[in-house]
Amino acid sequence: MQEKPQPPVGGSVTADDVAELAGVSRWTVNRAYKKDAPISAKSRKKVMEAAEKLGYVPDLLASSLASDRSNLVALLIDDFANPHKLVMMERLTRILRKNGWDTLLVNTISEEDASAALLNASQRRVDAAVLIGTKFNHTELETALGARRVKKLILFARNTAYKNTISICCDDSDAMTMIYDYVVKRGYRKPLFLAGPQSPSAHVLRKDTFLKLWTDAWGETPHWISVPAYDPHLAFIETRDYLKQLAPSDRPDVIVCENDSLAMGAMDVVRYELGLRVPEDIAITGFDDVPQAAGPHYQLTTYRQPLTDMANALVAVLKGGEVAEDLTRFDGHLMVRTSA
Repeated sequence: MQEKPQPPVGGSVTADDVAELAGVSRWTVNRAYKKDAPISAKSRKKVMEAAEKLGYVPDLLASSLASDRSNLVALLIDDFANPHKLVMMERLTRILRKNGWDTLLVNTISEEDASAALLNASQRRVDAAVLIGTKFNHTELETALGARRVKKLILFARNTAYKNTISICCDDSDAMTMIYDYVVKRGYRKPLFLAGPQSPSAHVLRKDTFLKLWTDAWGETPHWISVPAYDPHLAFIETRDYLKQLAPSDRPDVIVCENDSLAMGAMDVVRYELGLRVPEDIAITGFDDVPQAAGPHYQLTTYRQPLTDMANALVAVLKGGEVAEDLTRFDGHLMVRTSA
């Protein structure tokens, strides 16, 4: 039986060792690990077989230093209580990996922590930092870009007026117009809008769009309240405190929520604190279409964001080519269920 080749004594396996065993040059070994490098299938197979025998793993850091791309993307996320973030992470990591990028997950705990998180990402020479959350402001974005800490700063599923960042998100105005039209068509006339954090740097246009549409059509602005985070528990508390101080005749007939996390908290209040029925007494709409929305407990009427299209647009931005789509105008679908 032929003995398995052993790595050199006193050191790790190098590309030169693989090249010698495979009978190719060191540069051929390097090209075999690059997705789009010019190399024949036969040569790639020889390199991979030799690498497997020797237990060779390429030094990704060294490779990134020798090129302009690390093939690593940092995902900065702050609101893990929001189940939609798990859906986003699954979609983003799957599509990025399919296209040759790995991901670095960073939990940005607070606004103050966001700048440190960006520095952490830059030290790993990421190709881009993708911000998915609310806890950062213009000062931190400007500092990060001014210090050239990251090559690209991308806001995913949110918009920003800050000129040096790239926003990739669905068209909130069109989405909320769709929800507004549905609410009106179903005959609801006393809406309450339940909004999330009121962040000036990374915002969604859902509340502003719905309130304006309603005010223009009906001559009065609906009541609205905000929750400091996209957290079902916090949404439960805020909605309970607001609704319990209202007389029954002053209660809304529909609660339009900025996302599904808020909608689930609001629905639990309506059912279990007020003892009312959904949708017969108070209807509820959400936004995002998280997996729980379609379950028998909520059956939430909501809006499904086109995450796959948005993730593919992120890949196009990373590749540096021309992007045909308007990155802030992706269209999703209204998912009609029994909550409204």
